[in-house]
Amino acid sequence: MAKRLHLEQFLPYLLSVTSNRVSGRIAGAYEALFGLTVPEWRLVTLIAEYAPVTQAQLGERSRMDKVTVSRAAIALTERGLLTRTPNATDRRSHHLRLSPEGEALYAQVAPQAVALERRIFGRFDAEELAQFTDMLRRIDAAAEEDD
Repeated sequence: MAKRLHLEQFLPYLLSVTSNRVSGRIAGAYEALFGLTVPEWRLVTLIAEYAPVTQAQLGERSRMDKVTVSRAAIALTERGLLTRTPNATDRRSHHLRLSPEGEALYAQVAPQAVALERRIFGRFDAEELAQFTDMLRRIDAAAEEDD
């Protein structure tokens, strides 16, 4: 007989459940405070860090699919939070940047993100957090090798 799988002890399950819980908490906060979905606030943050950036680059960095990135970019552009300029090296794409309104929103979102992170992870010391971060990156790299 095959060894039984105990879901509550299965690390991929625990990682997924915990990730969903943390993401849900963040999603609720950003929706209530700023009217942003998770993909939208991820794009705002990534664009603030890496602008100018294309939608394809955003998909690679965020690991969100093309449709999710496209919908979020369209919604943010329609709200006046992003600007799009033609990409001189690839006429099929555009460079995205935060508009002045997007920059102002980011200035509000970033401190809230840091505060929420502190509330969730504040019970761990710096060494534990560094080890956890390292482990997450190693898990991600191992999972990517299997792709």
